[in-house]
Amino acid sequence: MRTPRKGQAIGVAGNVGDLHMFNLRRGWVAFLAAGLVAAGAQANATVRAYEVQLVEQVRSAFFGFTAQARVGDTDDYEFQLVERQVKQGGGATVTVRLVNKRTGKTLPDAVVFMNRLDMAPDGMADMTAPVHLLPDTLPGYYRFETDLFMAGGWALTLAAKLPDDKGFIQNRLHLEAVSE
Repeated sequence: MRTPRKGQAIGVAGNVGDLHMFNLRRGWVAFLAAGLVAAGAQANATVRAYEVQLVEQVRSAFFGFTAQARVGDTDDYEFQLVERQVKQGGGATVTVRLVNKRTGKTLPDAVVFMNRLDMAPDGMADMTAPVHLLPDTLPGYYRFETDLFMAGGWALTLAAKLPDDKGFIQNRLHLEAVSE
């Protein structure tokens, strides 16, 4: 396609093929833009959908496959809160354990690669708090430091790669920040 000069309309100095190609490209741009808007609206439907999509993208990017390849192995594992009530304020510590549901034993050496803490249980999913993984003290137990700046219900979402290529796990745990 010939590039028009300043002030020259496309199709006037060019041939009919140039005009057709311009309209065809403009149509594809509009089609792609509409698809992106629709995909964005669908992805923003719920916080849960966003989290699942994000975890799948991370799994795919870093490990080369998605969770569907290893779903059967991960059904036996779950994160559990050690204490459901946590003291409100800065420097709060939330402790969870990764448990084999069949045996009740903890599973050490999982790699936690995603965590999120928000107030979704109280209808405020946009209210988030920073979460930092602390060094291990007991095998199979994972501690997180956070700032629970508001009393009420909080949801801790965790995703981890299980040791020995057993797959991936994601859980959403509900806890309560209580003031003294």
